[in-house]
Amino acid sequence: MIKQQEGRIVLCGASSYEQKYYFNKLFEKIPQSVQDELHIMCVLFTEEVGGVITFVFEEDGSLSIETEAAEDDYMYDEISSGLLVSKIRNTRQELLESLDLYYRVFVRHEDISALLTEEG
Repeated sequence: MIKQQEGRIVLCGASSYEQKYYFNKLFEKIPQSVQDELHIMCVLFTEEVGGVITFVFEEDGSLSIETEAAEDDYMYDEISSGLLVSKIRNTRQELLESLDLYYRVFVRHEDISALLTEEG
């Protein structure tokens, strides 16, 4: 279901086709409440829109939300998909920024003081 591409690491994702949720064990130290929230967001997305959604850390440490659908999935609603991803980005912005910071500090081992100065 979830492919890892060079320099990118999948945080989590869900597939309406397999009716499965995936959470990368590399991030098991993320608080359980945050893991639960990601699980809910992914599953609700696939139930509402269909297809596959993945949260992926890019090479630069930023978090992307990607969606895709099988070519023959005529029930997948691409417009709703885009709107729902935008809604997630807007309503969960603080959570997504916290995940960016977590990844950059605990996985990439970047200097937290430089990151906080950069964001502030």
